[in-house]
Amino acid sequence: MSNDEFRAAMSRLAAGVVLVTAQEPALDPDDPTAPDVEDVGMTATAFMSVSLDPPLVLVSLREGSRMDDLLDEQPLWAVSVLAESQRHVAGRFAMKGRISDRLLFEDLPCIRGEATGAPLVGGALAALECRTEQRVTSGDHTLVIGRVLTARVPGAEGGPLLYFQGRYRHLG
Repeated sequence: MSNDEFRAAMSRLAAGVVLVTAQEPALDPDDPTAPDVEDVGMTATAFMSVSLDPPLVLVSLREGSRMDDLLDEQPLWAVSVLAESQRHVAGRFAMKGRISDRLLFEDLPCIRGEATGAPLVGGALAALECRTEQRVTSGDHTLVIGRVLTARVPGAEGGPLLYFQGRYRHLG
Protein backbone atom coordinates (compact mmCIF):
# COMPACT_ATOMS: atom_id res chain seq x y z
CA MET A 1 0.00 0.00 0.00
CA SER A 2 1.28 3.47 -0.85
CA ASN A 3 1.03 6.63 1.23
CA ASP A 4 -1.36 8.03 -1.40
CA GLU A 5 -3.65 5.00 -1.13
CA PHE A 6 -3.71 5.25 2.65
CA ARG A 7 -4.33 9.03 2.53
CA ALA A 8 -7.17 8.56 -0.01
CA ALA A 9 -8.85 5.91 2.16
CA MET A 10 -8.59 8.03 5.31
CA SER A 11 -9.94 11.12 3.51
CA ARG A 12 -13.29 9.28 3.37
CA LEU A 13 -13.59 9.59 7.15
CA ALA A 14 -15.32 12.84 8.17
CA ALA A 15 -13.71 14.50 11.18
CA GLY A 16 -14.58 17.43 13.39
CA VAL A 17 -12.22 20.40 13.28
CA VAL A 18 -10.70 21.92 16.42
CA LEU A 19 -8.22 24.63 17.26
CA VAL A 20 -5.61 23.48 19.78
CA THR A 21 -4.04 26.36 21.71
CA ALA A 22 -1.39 26.84 24.38
CA GLN A 23 0.91 29.50 25.75
CA GLU A 24 4.63 29.52 25.02
CA PRO A 25 7.05 31.26 27.41
CA ALA A 26 8.65 34.42 26.04
CA LEU A 27 11.58 33.72 23.73
CA ASP A 28 13.62 36.55 25.28
CA PRO A 29 12.75 36.95 28.97
CA ASP A 30 15.36 39.73 29.27
CA ASP A 31 13.52 41.96 26.77
CA PRO A 32 11.18 44.21 28.80
CA THR A 33 9.10 45.01 25.70
CA ALA A 34 8.42 41.34 24.88
CA PRO A 35 5.25 39.71 26.20
CA ASP A 36 5.64 37.22 29.07
CA VAL A 37 3.96 34.51 27.01
CA GLU A 38 2.93 34.05 23.41
CA ASP A 39 -0.20 32.30 22.19
CA VAL A 40 0.29 29.34 19.86
CA GLY A 41 -2.42 27.56 17.88
CA MET A 42 -2.93 24.82 15.32
CA THR A 43 -5.86 23.26 13.50
CA ALA A 44 -6.44 19.57 14.16
CA THR A 45 -8.87 16.95 12.90
CA ALA A 46 -7.43 13.99 14.82
CA PHE A 47 -9.11 14.78 18.14
CA MET A 48 -11.36 12.50 20.18
CA SER A 49 -12.82 11.67 23.54
CA VAL A 50 -10.97 8.83 25.29
CA SER A 51 -12.60 8.38 28.69
CA LEU A 52 -15.45 9.74 30.79
CA ASP A 53 -13.99 8.73 34.17
CA PRO A 54 -11.53 10.33 34.34
CA PRO A 55 -12.39 12.79 31.56
CA LEU A 56 -9.69 12.33 28.91
CA VAL A 57 -9.26 13.49 25.32
CA LEU A 58 -6.60 12.78 22.70
CA VAL A 59 -5.07 14.93 19.99
CA SER A 60 -2.62 13.64 17.39
CA LEU A 61 0.27 15.99 16.56
CA ARG A 62 2.86 15.66 13.83
CA GLU A 63 6.08 14.68 15.60
CA GLY A 64 8.48 17.60 15.82
CA SER A 65 5.82 20.21 14.99
CA ARG A 66 5.81 23.43 16.97
CA MET A 67 2.77 22.30 19.00
CA ASP A 68 4.29 18.87 19.65
CA ASP A 69 7.48 20.50 20.94
CA LEU A 70 5.53 23.00 23.04
CA LEU A 71 3.25 20.42 24.64
CA ASP A 72 6.30 18.33 25.47
CA GLU A 73 7.38 21.20 27.75
CA GLN A 74 4.06 22.89 28.60
CA PRO A 75 1.42 20.56 30.06
CA LEU A 76 -1.52 22.99 29.84
CA TRP A 77 -3.48 23.43 26.60
CA ALA A 78 -6.97 24.06 25.31
CA VAL A 79 -9.28 23.02 22.49
CA SER A 80 -12.01 25.02 20.76
CA VAL A 81 -14.47 22.87 18.78
CA LEU A 82 -15.05 24.97 15.67
CA ALA A 83 -18.48 25.80 14.26
CA GLU A 84 -19.26 25.60 10.55
CA SER A 85 -19.03 29.40 10.37
CA GLN A 86 -15.39 29.27 11.54
CA ARG A 87 -13.84 27.80 8.39
CA HIS A 88 -11.61 30.91 8.17
CA VAL A 89 -10.20 30.17 11.64
CA ALA A 90 -9.38 26.58 10.68
CA GLY A 91 -7.72 27.69 7.44
CA ARG A 92 -5.75 30.44 9.15
CA PHE A 93 -4.12 28.08 11.66
CA ALA A 94 -3.60 25.24 9.13
CA MET A 95 -1.56 27.22 6.58
CA LYS A 96 1.91 25.97 5.77
CA GLY A 97 4.58 28.66 5.97
CA ARG A 98 2.14 30.86 7.84
CA ILE A 99 2.80 34.15 9.56
CA SER A 100 3.54 34.40 13.27
CA ASP A 101 0.96 33.10 15.73
CA ARG A 102 0.77 36.57 17.32
CA LEU A 103 -0.65 37.94 14.06
CA LEU A 104 -2.99 34.98 13.65
CA PHE A 105 -4.59 35.70 17.03
CA GLU A 106 -4.56 39.49 16.58
CA ASP A 107 -8.17 40.01 15.39
CA LEU A 108 -9.62 36.72 16.62
CA PRO A 109 -12.18 37.03 19.43
CA CYS A 110 -10.88 34.90 22.29
CA ILE A 111 -11.20 34.58 26.03
CA ARG A 112 -8.50 33.23 28.33
CA GLY A 113 -9.06 29.83 29.84
CA GLU A 114 -9.28 30.01 33.62
CA ALA A 115 -7.30 26.80 34.18
CA THR A 116 -4.71 27.10 31.39
CA GLY A 117 -4.55 30.74 30.29
CA ALA A 118 -4.73 29.45 26.71
CA PRO A 119 -6.97 31.27 24.23
CA LEU A 120 -10.46 29.87 23.65
CA VAL A 121 -12.08 31.00 20.41
CA GLY A 122 -15.29 32.98 20.66
CA GLY A 123 -18.19 31.41 18.76
CA ALA A 124 -16.85 27.86 19.14
CA LEU A 125 -19.33 25.05 19.78
CA ALA A 126 -17.39 23.84 22.83
CA ALA A 127 -14.24 24.71 24.75
CA LEU A 128 -12.06 22.36 26.77
CA GLU A 129 -9.02 23.04 28.91
CA CYS A 130 -6.61 20.16 29.43
CA ARG A 131 -3.46 19.03 31.22
CA THR A 132 -1.27 16.43 29.52
CA GLU A 133 -1.47 13.03 31.20
CA GLN A 134 0.46 10.97 28.67
CA ARG A 135 2.36 11.27 25.40
CA VAL A 136 2.69 8.29 23.09
CA THR A 137 4.92 8.32 20.02
CA SER A 138 3.17 6.48 17.22
CA GLY A 139 4.69 6.48 13.74
CA ASP A 140 5.34 10.07 12.67
CA HIS A 141 2.89 11.51 15.23
CA THR A 142 2.62 12.02 18.98
CA LEU A 143 -0.66 11.12 20.63
CA VAL A 144 -1.21 13.59 23.46
CA ILE A 145 -3.74 12.42 26.04
CA GLY A 146 -5.06 15.20 28.21
CA ARG A 147 -7.17 15.28 31.34
CA VAL A 148 -10.05 17.70 30.85
CA LEU A 149 -9.92 20.38 33.54
CA THR A 150 -12.87 22.47 32.31
CA ALA A 151 -15.51 21.96 29.63
CA ARG A 152 -17.91 24.62 28.40
CA VAL A 153 -20.67 24.68 25.83
CA PRO A 154 -21.04 28.41 25.24
CA GLY A 155 -24.25 28.12 23.22
CA ALA A 156 -22.90 28.92 19.77
CA GLU A 157 -25.34 28.54 16.90
CA GLY A 158 -24.98 26.22 13.92
CA GLY A 159 -23.40 22.88 13.28
CA PRO A 160 -19.83 21.63 13.48
CA LEU A 161 -17.10 22.33 10.99
CA LEU A 162 -16.10 19.04 9.35
CA TYR A 163 -13.16 17.94 7.23
CA PHE A 164 -13.93 15.40 4.51
CA GLN A 165 -12.07 14.45 1.31
CA GLY A 166 -9.51 17.21 1.79
CA ARG A 167 -12.02 20.06 2.25
CA TYR A 168 -13.89 21.79 5.05
CA ARG A 169 -17.58 20.87 5.03
CA HIS A 170 -20.74 21.27 7.09
CA LEU A 171 -23.61 18.95 7.94
CA GLY A 172 -26.59 18.93 5.63
